[in-house]
Amino acid sequence: MICYIIKLIYGGIFCKKGVYDMKSLVSASLLGCDLADIRSEIKNIEKAGADWLHCDVMDGCFVNNISFGTPVLKCVRKASDLPMDTHLMINDPIRYIDDYAGLGSDYITFHLEAAPDPQAVIDRIHSHGKFAGISIKPATPVSEVEPYLATADMVLVMTVVPGFGGQKFIPATLEKISEIRYMLDSMGRDKVFIEVDGGINAETVKFCREAGADVMVSGSYLFGAEDKSAAVKSLKV
Repeated sequence: MICYIIKLIYGGIFCKKGVYDMKSLVSASLLGCDLADIRSEIKNIEKAGADWLHCDVMDGCFVNNISFGTPVLKCVRKASDLPMDTHLMINDPIRYIDDYAGLGSDYITFHLEAAPDPQAVIDRIHSHGKFAGISIKPATPVSEVEPYLATADMVLVMTVVPGFGGQKFIPATLEKISEIRYMLDSMGRDKVFIEVDGGINAETVKFCREAGADVMVSGSYLFGAEDKSAAVKSLKV
């Protein structure tokens, strides 16, 4: 129902060329893998067809959890040539952009809510020749990220409250996805990725794709699947 309402509001923007002319990209979140066997987990998900590796960096301050940092990302980079999709869930992220760029991250995404000067963070990421992503929590209004859509390469809409894997998808975030896609298309920036993270599986991915998302982050759904290839394929809608 919510997607139908959004369609009415935006007059069929979902069918605009550029949104549906390619399959979704799948970014496998290593937060959902067995870290004691991370090399094998990476190789298995790579063989299953994942496009990117998503690395969640948490500091225990911006979110109420601590995950992994530079030592783990060094191992990830050695284990695979897949693009590294680094998601910084840390306060004042500009302090660590140089470090994570140097570790081989291809996309570096930071949280709007954690950065006093988001444009400065985007500029720092670009100075290393990396792609800059900016993320918002489910409760953050789309209007707050709008000023940075002209320079960001990707927008990550959190579809759960960030901090822990395995949470239930929040349907209200679909409207944020469609609003951002509409803004980007209106600006002529239809090639900017919209990434979603949280509760992404074979069912929720359909709604995210319909709303305008094109990069699907999934952890426990992918790494917990008996048939990982089938799980990856189910997200490439």
